Amino acid sequence: MKKRIISLVILVVVVLSACGNDDIKKNTVVNADLTEREKGILSTTSNQSFVFDFNIDSDYKEVSVWIEKYEFGSLVEEKVGQLTTEVKESGTIIFSTNKSNNTPNQLDFNIGVSSNGNTGSAPYADIISDKGTEDMALMETINQEMDINNGDVVLGSIYYYTTGEGGMVSLSSEFFNDVEGRMHELQYYDVAYLIRSNFEK
Repeated sequence: MKKRIISLVILVVVVLSACGNDDIKKNTVVNADLTEREKGILSTTSNQSFVFDFNIDSDYKEVSVWIEKYEFGSLVEEKVGQLTTEVKESGTIIFSTNKSNNTPNQLDFNIGVSSNGNTGSAPYADIISDKGTEDMALMETINQEMDINNGDVVLGSIYYYTTGEGGMVSLSSEFFNDVEGRMHELQYYDVAYLIRSNFEK
């Protein structure tokens, strides 16, 4: 069953990558502007998803996308999962999640990259917490073009609040522009996942 779901996600990547991204500034990655039809396709294959388009010059040959896990602001797992694949000129990165039907508190991830007619995908799973998530989760992504020339780019985040009372507060609007300077914001969440990318020449 999981393989079938992964295959569907890969198909979605191919469909989305067929959409042109020539309007994107060179050497940047941006949150994809999806149509309602594309959103509908994604909703049938995953509980939640992020989609990003990139446009790069010919010097860049590959991209790595990985997931970091934090607990109360402390890094506990540097790479929950990682996908590295060849890229050329432009393409699409997709990150999706599903809750496991068999294992309590398990989150199933899928990372996919489509570029130049080639698609790579990798599934991973992680136990969010042993305390229960209570469905208190938020997802956020970049909201502007991000320059890839400066190294790692944090594309999105998923964070959980499972203890105490009161509502959940989202990350500040400047978090994705200054991740290293604002890592202290993660201390307010029981568990946080950051989705990072890096383009290599």
